[in-house]
Amino acid sequence: MNKRMFQMLVLVLAFVAVIGYVKFQQISGAITAGKSYAPPPEAVTTTIAATSAWASTINSVGSVAPVQGVTLSADLPGVVERIGFESGARVREGDALVVLDARQERAQLASAQAQRDLAKITLDRQRKLLDQTVIPQSDYDIAAAQFKQADAAVLEIEASIGRKTIRAPFSGIAGIRQVNLGQYVRSGDPIVPLQSLDRVFVNFAVPQQRIAQLRVGDVVAAAADSSARERLSGRITAINPVVDDATRNVQVQATVANRGGALRPGMYVSVTVAVGAKQKVIALPASAINFAPYGNSVFIVEDLKGPGGATYRGVRQQFVKLGASQGDLVAITDGVKAGQVVVTSGVFKLRTSAAVTINNSVQPSASANPQPQDN
Repeated sequence: MNKRMFQMLVLVLAFVAVIGYVKFQQISGAITAGKSYAPPPEAVTTTIAATSAWASTINSVGSVAPVQGVTLSADLPGVVERIGFESGARVREGDALVVLDARQERAQLASAQAQRDLAKITLDRQRKLLDQTVIPQSDYDIAAAQFKQADAAVLEIEASIGRKTIRAPFSGIAGIRQVNLGQYVRSGDPIVPLQSLDRVFVNFAVPQQRIAQLRVGDVVAAAADSSARERLSGRITAINPVVDDATRNVQVQATVANRGGALRPGMYVSVTVAVGAKQKVIALPASAINFAPYGNSVFIVEDLKGPGGATYRGVRQQFVKLGASQGDLVAITDGVKAGQVVVTSGVFKLRTSAAVTINNSVQPSASANPQPQDN
């Protein structure tokens, strides 16, 4: 009995030893394979770093204001007798836009003119009598004063009649009229907005640290949105001497030639001011930058050696210093040299010494003035 139990125990131990040896060989093989395993190369796009000349610019967001703009209103109360314009039409300086009923004033004018004519006849008669020394000087002076009073009364009524005709103070575009024919308007009631759009003001703010770079007369480019193919050009005409103590910004005003009326008062616009001479920088697409709290970096493609001494195409992570940006491009001030091959897409899946395969059939956008297709 004991002999059989001993034999069974030996058999079990032998079986366990065999199983253990097999598993040991399997694990050792897996470890050896793991050490020699090389992940497949990652597909990336690349570009060759090149030097380009960039102008130093100040970018801001501004608002459009009219050089000449006003909401015309009624000077005197009255009933609208005639409307001489259409909403949205271009009007010229001096055009009669709205005429109020002035029949009462015209009747008063006729009476005042009659009084003036009578006063003129009396004055002429008194002058002749004074020349003949028939009347004293005082009688002539009274007649002269009465004529002046009558003439002033005529001028006053003519002015009242003129104030009942609302004229365009300058040439421009009329807005939507606020009155209708036959409507009674009170003094101060709005009639129509009028804007001159040939030139507009663009008001924008600049940080106090950069205001010393600006001068009156500097060229400004403005666009209503990033998809605008043509940026309107103008010049700085005024710089506020006071710094806003809440934002520490300085208000700047530029006058822009508004070709085609593309800019309207109240619009927000992107503003670019070129300052200083152009600088040579290495510009890379923003997609090439691996932005991180510990430092920004790019991946440079190089020929690397593997553990076995074989050469392969891989990447090296390089930390860089960034400068200004223009559209899709970012200026690299330090860390990349001209001629180096830099990864432009797929950086999020890379690490130092990772193998890569280059496929440049589709490249990320790299334009200083991108035109989004969905805008």
